[in-house]
Amino acid sequence: MTTKKYIYWQDEEMWLGYLQEYPDYWTQGETKNELKENLTDIYKELTSGTIPNVSRVAELEVL
Repeated sequence: MTTKKYIYWQDEEMWLGYLQEYPDYWTQGETKNELKENLTDIYKELTSGTIPNVSRVAELEVL
């Protein structure tokens, strides 16, 4: 099992969020647990290779 950081917030009655590594792919849920389930599903889809041209966030060390 691995852990991934995610950003989330509540907007009225919905919870919205995205994986920190994939900020272009948002999801939502009626509860925080549903949001987490949806984020897990998105992670599986994004890392499966079935979605073309997935943009990501990475770190670059510069001198």
